[in-house]
Amino acid sequence: MSTWRDERNEKSRARLERRLSDLFPPCVLSHAMRQPLTPPTQRLAVESYWRHHPLLADRLCRALAARSGTPPGWVWRLGSGKGGDATSFRAPPAPYRERKYSLGPGHCCVCGQPVYRLGWHADLWGDGTPNKNATWHSACVVAWKLWAAPTAYLRILKLRQQRKCPSTGKRLLKTSEVDHRVPLFSVWAEHRERPWPELLAFWGAPNLQVINKAAHSDKCAQEAGLRAQKRAAVAESLASPQPRQAVGDMVS
Repeated sequence: MSTWRDERNEKSRARLERRLSDLFPPCVLSHAMRQPLTPPTQRLAVESYWRHHPLLADRLCRALAARSGTPPGWVWRLGSGKGGDATSFRAPPAPYRERKYSLGPGHCCVCGQPVYRLGWHADLWGDGTPNKNATWHSACVVAWKLWAAPTAYLRILKLRQQRKCPSTGKRLLKTSEVDHRVPLFSVWAEHRERPWPELLAFWGAPNLQVINKAAHSDKCAQEAGLRAQKRAAVAESLASPQPRQAVGDMVS
């Protein structure tokens, strides 16, 4: 049998322990030591930890965003994308990624909170100095990937539901798909005035589910019909003539 992996892990553990900080998060170290291939550096260990815990990263990122709050004057609107603003309502709103509201190096462009050593979200080292070379938390990187491409996390979302389809109550099939409980077009049409940290939940785990393909098709058809009805109602209201103003009302 090949001993390549054992030899590599032995070298990686020695390198990691040699540079290990006394205040390095124990949960991350424990995770690193359980991996088939041990991360050789502290940063790689942190990245591996969050990559394997995307739902925890999502919850943490939304909590950090709630701590930052909505920047004064910011409103969720669609633009050209030149200033960092979103070009589609399907992209998560991210005010701190926009040039006008950016806090600069040392602050996360997703949640707005300071970024400390190793991309960590808390100042474990107590020096109170953000990392001026970083603009993302390691957790926020994973959270953003979950929001932007939830299909990549299909297996983890299935496990969260114990492989049950919430729409039919039956077992999830291999062809099951990720779905937003509240469709994103409804978020844009009905909820865009809500505070920014609350909006993020529509892209995060609270609004994500895995359902069987047939149930997903039926749900999409119902949503398409609802959108068609709304468009028809708007078109009818615009086409109908406005009632004339009474003559008595025109006299001042």
